[in-house]
Amino acid sequence: MLELYQFELSQYAEKVRLILDYKGLDYRKIEVTPGVGQLELVRLSGQRQVPVLKDGDVYIADSTEIAFYLERKYPERPLIPTNPRQRGLCLMMEEWADESIGLKGRRAFIGAFNKSQNFRTSLLPNGTPDFFKSVVGAIPGDVLDAIGSGIGFGGTAVKDATTALRQDLEAICLILQESPYLVGDTPTLADLTVAGLSMILKFPDGQYLDIPEGLKGKGVPGLADNSTYAPFWEWRDRIYADFRKPLSVVMPGTSPMPTSIEID
Repeated sequence: MLELYQFELSQYAEKVRLILDYKGLDYRKIEVTPGVGQLELVRLSGQRQVPVLKDGDVYIADSTEIAFYLERKYPERPLIPTNPRQRGLCLMMEEWADESIGLKGRRAFIGAFNKSQNFRTSLLPNGTPDFFKSVVGAIPGDVLDAIGSGIGFGGTAVKDATTALRQDLEAICLILQESPYLVGDTPTLADLTVAGLSMILKFPDGQYLDIPEGLKGKGVPGLADNSTYAPFWEWRDRIYADFRKPLSVVMPGTSPMPTSIEID
């Protein structure tokens, strides 16, 4: 069986999970513990970053490389069009989404974490004591912003990323006015990439992710709750409803929840 080494909250892992579900492939999620788990992943695959897909004795790193591998090895329900123009648009949009929605989305997410007490505490696991929630929520946003500035997640970087994402979401909304999918009448790698990477801009409702209940349906203020981008979120929700397997759908021999990586 395919094994996906991942972080549950990784938007790039979610891109791969959506692709696997779209292709109807059974897989087991293995949650990699930051630090020691990544060292074990290096020993197994030569890579420390997730996602990494294991297929038999083969390890494939990077979400795009995983997508191309799955397209070659499991060609049923193809991801990439054969029409030259649509193929070019699909590949270009996949690369753009990785660099824009993926990376800028991470900055916007961190900015929302720093500024919003409610968003910050909703990330805590179910059952977290109220006292600890109050401590986490009480950390001044300015302090978190100052810490983030040293690693490229300060206020200016977050503002610039959020501004760019507004343009991205507006552009996608315009494209979807003329077509049910981004490059034609059927879903492609472009659709699954954009939908999966948008996870951290607004977490999907429903039982798709092993995350706290209070986080479902929530996202980056100004992006997740802006009516201007409602067509995008409606489209994204339709992609999930049509192709993403809920955690409650358990195939024989699979597990809906990620298992932790074993450390020898």
